[in-house]
Amino acid sequence: MSSLITRRKLLSGAALAAPAILVGCDFMGSSPNYGDMVLGSGEWISYRVQRLIGADSMAREFDPSLLSPDFRTNGNTSPNSAAYRAHQAESFVNWRLVVGGLVWIPRSYSLAELRTLPARSQITRHDCVEGWSAIGKWTGVPLRTILEAVRLRPDARYLVFHCADDFDGTQYYESIDLVDAYHPQTILAYGMNDGDLTAGHGAPVRLRVERQLGYKQAKYVMQIEAVASLAQIGSGRGGYWEDAGSYDWYAGI
Repeated sequence: MSSLITRRKLLSGAALAAPAILVGCDFMGSSPNYGDMVLGSGEWISYRVQRLIGADSMAREFDPSLLSPDFRTNGNTSPNSAAYRAHQAESFVNWRLVVGGLVWIPRSYSLAELRTLPARSQITRHDCVEGWSAIGKWTGVPLRTILEAVRLRPDARYLVFHCADDFDGTQYYESIDLVDAYHPQTILAYGMNDGDLTAGHGAPVRLRVERQLGYKQAKYVMQIEAVASLAQIGSGRGGYWEDAGSYDWYAGI
C-alpha cells in the first residue's frame, strides 16, 4: 500500500509540475515528432517521471534460484526471411549486425566479434504486455560499448532496431531513446540461461532494455540505425506495434 501511495503522490506531483517540465523540455523535445508520439498521449507522465527521477535506476536483478523453469516464447519464433534462414542454416557464421545512420564511424559486427567484446550477464524479469512474466538470465554486449565505437553524431536522438521478422510482410522494428540506449542494463543479448540464444527467443541477437515491457525487447536484430526523428520510419510511431495502434511507444515499468 505504501508504494501505491508514494506512486500516486509522485504522479500527482508530476502532473502539477507539468508546465515547468514542458518549459524545461530537454533534448528529446527538439525531436520533430516527439510531441505527437509522446506528449500527445497519457504516456508522457510516465515517461517524464522516470526520466526526471529514475533515469539511472536499475531494473531488479534476481538470484539464479529464481530462474523460471519455462520461459515461454511469443510473437514471431522463426522468421520467414530467406536471408535469415540462410544465416540460421550456417549457425550465423556470416551474419553481421550493421550499425549506421547518424554515426561518425559506421560499422558491422559478426557474431563472433560481438562475443569478444566485454559482456554483461543479468537475471531479470521479462514482463509481457499480454500479462505474463518470466525470469531469465541474459548475456550480451552492453549497447553503450557499440555506441562508443561508432560515435553518435550530435543530431542523433533515437536508435531504431530493424529486425529479420515480419508480420504479414511488414518488417518488425522498435526504437528507444538515448537514455535507455546508454543504460548499463541495455544489452545486445546473444546468450540466455548460460546457453546460446535460441531462434524462439531471437537468435542470433536480441535487444534487452530491461526497464521496459517485453515488446520493446526486439528479437532478430539485423541493423541498428541512429536517427534524429522517427517520423520517417514505418508509420512514424516508433515501432511495429506502435504503428499498429496497439501499444504506446514508451513502455517503462
